[in-house]
Order: sequence, then structure tokens, then C-alpha cells
Amino acid sequence: MHDVVVARATATVRGHVGVVTSAGRVLRVHVLDLPALPGTAGPASLAGGVPLGAFLTLERGESVVGLASLLPDAPTMALATASGTIKRVATEAAPSRDAWEVIRLADGDTVVGALPADDDDELVLLASDAQLLRFPASSVRPQGRPAGGMAGIKLSAGARVVAFGVWSPGAAGVVITLASDSAALLDAGGSLKVTHGEVFPGKGRATGGVRAHRFLKGEDEIRRGWITTWPAVAASTSGEPVDLPLPDQRRDGSGAPCASAPAAVAGRV
Repeated sequence: MHDVVVARATATVRGHVGVVTSAGRVLRVHVLDLPALPGTAGPASLAGGVPLGAFLTLERGESVVGLASLLPDAPTMALATASGTIKRVATEAAPSRDAWEVIRLADGDTVVGALPADDDDELVLLASDAQLLRFPASSVRPQGRPAGGMAGIKLSAGARVVAFGVWSPGAAGVVITLASDSAALLDAGGSLKVTHGEVFPGKGRATGGVRAHRFLKGEDEIRRGWITTWPAVAASTSGEPVDLPLPDQRRDGSGAPCASAPAAVAGRV
């Protein structure tokens, strides 16, 4: 079993679900158009799934970063961008059209993640220079769809946000980081580290965070990262399972060498 479910959203059988993209758009998809996965006694299998491109059209360079519930009582949706901006989208009726913007992006900026977030949740941002910041979702005032958000994490020169997550109260949060040489192939090996979220102190929004991964020789950035819950499962780009190391108690320790880089990681649901 190597399937990894990285996003989910609540919807009615005859309703719609929103697909959030890196361009800050939400694309409406009818639930009845989506394939129903067969029931199993164990974890759900995605073998009966269909590529998302069969249901929507993405612009050149645009990718899917999350799903959004379009139900009236859905929680606010939190968005994070590569430049460190954070936004919570105020709950309001979804437009009747098939696509709409949920954040005003600066030139060159992209959305890296979109997740539901209530006031009692924590938002977590991970930067390419291994800095991590966690802060209360309540410190981010919900804004309307045309707004551009507010400062989330203070980035050093050349750094960008590579992962965004939401931890609910009592969740066994973990941070998974893959460090590598920025000049190496994306799927090349590097050092992989899993760290319990509790070792990272909370700080105020718009600050610089703390170090989450110590680089080894030949490493200069976090190529991929995931903010999720433990236990977690991982898969490579070819769909093969990737073994994750046991959680490290050292907040800024180095990772363990990995021959195959994860392409997707998610906490078990």
C-alpha cells in the first residue's frame, strides 16, 4: 500500500468541492463527476482514481495545492505563499461561477498550501533555509477574497516558503524535512528528518522562526517539507513507498541519508 491522501474536503453528494491552485484560484468541481473509490476493509486505495486534469483546466505553470469545502458552515481557509504571506479567507457564499480568486498575489508569488483553519488551530510555515514558524491562527484576521493577506514569516534573503500546515489542538504534529543540494536533481537523495512539533516553540506572526534542520556537507536548502501528523506515510514520484525515519527529538539536528526522496507525505486518516 503506497497511496498517500494529501488533501480532503467535506461536501454533499450533489454538491461541489473547490480545487485551490498555486495561482490563488479556486476551481469548482461537481462531486458527482468525481469517481467513487471502492470500499475496502483497510485504508482507501486510489487505484480507481482519475487524473484531476480530466475535470478541470489549469493554466501554464499552475498546480493544485489543496481542496476547499464550499459548504456554508465550512471553516475559514488558510493560504500561505512562497514569499511568506499568510491569509485566512472569510467564510462567505461561494460565487456561482466556475473559477474565482481567493487571494491577490504579488508579481512572481505563488500559493504553496491551502488548508481549513479555526481560531484555536496553529499555522506552521517552513522556509527553504530550514527556518520554521508556528503561531496561532487567531492572529490572522479573516479577510475577503480580494485581499492580499498579511505577513506570515520573515524570510532571509533568497529564502522561500516550501511547506505550510495546520495543527489542531491535541494533534500529534510532526515536521518532515528533506535537505539537499539546490543544484541536484529534485528527486535525488538527501537527508530526511522527522521532528515532533512540540519541540518547536510558538512565536509571533511575522517573525523569523527557529531552525528545524541542520544542513550536512553538500546541503544548502530544504528541497521539500511537510507539516502533518504522526504516524505518517510517504511515497515517491513513481508511487513506491518511502520509509520515513523515526521522529528525532532534536529540533535542529541533521537528517538521515535517504536514497529515494518522498514526493508526497501525509498523516494517517
